[in-house]
Amino acid sequence: MMSKQNKVIDTISSAESTNDYHIPVMLHECIEALKISPDGVYVDCTFGGGGHSKEILKHLGTNGKLYVFDQDSDAMRNVPNDERIHFIQQNFRHLKKFLRVNKITHVDGILADLGVSSHQFDEAERGFSIRFDADLDMRMDHRQTLTAAHILETYSEKQMQLIFEKYGEVSNAKTLAKTIVANRNVSPIKTISQFKQSINQIVKGNPNKYFAKVFQALRIEVNDEIEALKEMLEQTTEILKPGGRTAVITFHSLEDRIVKNFFKTGSMEEVEVDDVFGTRPESPLVVVSKKPIMASDEELKRNSRSRSAKLRVAEKK
Repeated sequence: MMSKQNKVIDTISSAESTNDYHIPVMLHECIEALKISPDGVYVDCTFGGGGHSKEILKHLGTNGKLYVFDQDSDAMRNVPNDERIHFIQQNFRHLKKFLRVNKITHVDGILADLGVSSHQFDEAERGFSIRFDADLDMRMDHRQTLTAAHILETYSEKQMQLIFEKYGEVSNAKTLAKTIVANRNVSPIKTISQFKQSINQIVKGNPNKYFAKVFQALRIEVNDEIEALKEMLEQTTEILKPGGRTAVITFHSLEDRIVKNFFKTGSMEEVEVDDVFGTRPESPLVVVSKKPIMASDEELKRNSRSRSAKLRVAEKK
């Protein structure tokens, strides 16, 4: 006979297997971190498959409201038929502006899952994954014009080197950029297979890990992810009510450092120490957990993509 615990696990696994868009990472940890008030106003900055949002709705009463952002039009089809939820097809860097359009000036909690959705990785034509051959697109918002192919065709050798170093931590970024420039002058690089073949000779270490780093760097540049993250974080301190919380899930070290430092100082600027008293300006945020929250062993078994996820939480003073 199946135990009660195994039934619960089996139910969760079954539900996740039917969600072919995206499995929400650290779902219960996020809900706990937000300390949801039934009549509160909340924001999911990265709606995606709607997993986190649907769970937030379960904790909201009839007067509660949830505003969800996603620049990917594909996410719109996942919006539940619930009058408490409001879908905004915009990048979360425009958080404050579009909340005010909806007559919202302050909220009780903000959630952002910075991972690329499983749907985006699994849709071959989106060009996010090294598993398929497709055009080098990588746009999360099809309304924008910059694609990965355009970067490889037009960026200078120095520009590409910096992108691969900063956003992908690619060890031979200089050689990679030089090889791309040399090969694009011989033949255009417009598809994933063309790109992989053009740099195959200079791949270092495990090819899958190498290409994953390179693709991450291109995706971040295409979607201006780092600047968008910084702009969103800066707006959270204005939008949150006192006692309101921001919960952010990151998937690589560059994002995590930005979130960690912002939660600590409440600013993107270098915080200067007072020359006389040696003190720093007080942050408007309180870090809820000094160490990032990681996925449980149970979740890692169900969803391998949660392995690199780190959840950080801060509260407005």
